[in-house]
Amino acid sequence: MKAYRVVPGQDIAGLERVDLASGPLGPLEVRVRVRAVSLNYRDLMVVRGHYPVGSDRPMVPVSDGAGEVLEVGSAVQRFQPGDRVVTTFFQGWQAGERPAGVAQTALGGRIDGVLAEEVVLSENGLLPVPESLDFLQAATLPVAAVTAWTSLFVHGRARAGDSVLLLGTGGVSVWALQLAKAAGLHVLLTSSSDAKLARARTLGADELINYRDNPEWQDEVLRRTGGRGVDLVLEVGGAGTLERSVAATRDGGAVALIGVLAGLGRAFDPLPILFGGKRLEGVLVGNAEHQQQLQRFLTMTRIEPVIDRVFGFDEVPQAFACLASGGHFGKVVVRLD
Repeated sequence: MKAYRVVPGQDIAGLERVDLASGPLGPLEVRVRVRAVSLNYRDLMVVRGHYPVGSDRPMVPVSDGAGEVLEVGSAVQRFQPGDRVVTTFFQGWQAGERPAGVAQTALGGRIDGVLAEEVVLSENGLLPVPESLDFLQAATLPVAAVTAWTSLFVHGRARAGDSVLLLGTGGVSVWALQLAKAAGLHVLLTSSSDAKLARARTLGADELINYRDNPEWQDEVLRRTGGRGVDLVLEVGGAGTLERSVAATRDGGAVALIGVLAGLGRAFDPLPILFGGKRLEGVLVGNAEHQQQLQRFLTMTRIEPVIDRVFGFDEVPQAFACLASGGHFGKVVVRLD
């Protein structure tokens, strides 16, 4: 079978298309013909060698994929050949509190991912594809959509009528916009692009802020909320934007810390959290039960993901370059047909 491998740290240029033997099938494992994968910023960190959990050997990257069951092990009960399935990000976290060491079980980090024509995974590391979604759409679920879901409704505890601030228009933020509007939330969204803000408006965003025009955008958030601040911020920037996100949050509100797009390692003043009674909570995607909750919600609401670009399997380096450019709106997907 054909696959891509990379030695973490060699960057996009290190992605190599190779021929690999199909792996053996254990009693509780499922062989899947991968039809589509989607890329996340985490995948870019892996190939650049910046992700804290990884491998020093040539590895198959990417965690998010959807495809068709080809073969099942002798003890598999949940799937049969022909079923449409989607991966879960953590292969070792089904439900409940996050277990110690679970990051080691994430696809495309310490263990091989799904950027291959076939993969063999535990039946517990797969879920049925929602009937309303095709393979390309389903491939966007495991990281971006689940992260948006848990940030809003598990960690963020958002309820109808609450206000939420979203930063940018990448995969997590656009998924969060769609989920938040379907749940009756008031959405404020930032971007440096007026064109992207206009697209966000078509998806229901209520308040749009161009952060190039408003570099102190936390003050603009406060102005638009009557000085109160928002109930919840989905913070994808990291050290570069965290202080502004905390300032934009109401007293007693929450910041879901998701990503590090704007950098790492800067000093952070905790006093606004302390005196404002604000919650700062790290979000590391979610478990299989969270993904099931999300997928039921999508079936009920008929939400479809926003896919910016679809690349062919021979265009994987270009797909990674597209992601790295930051010019996308929503998700970047690779078709393996």
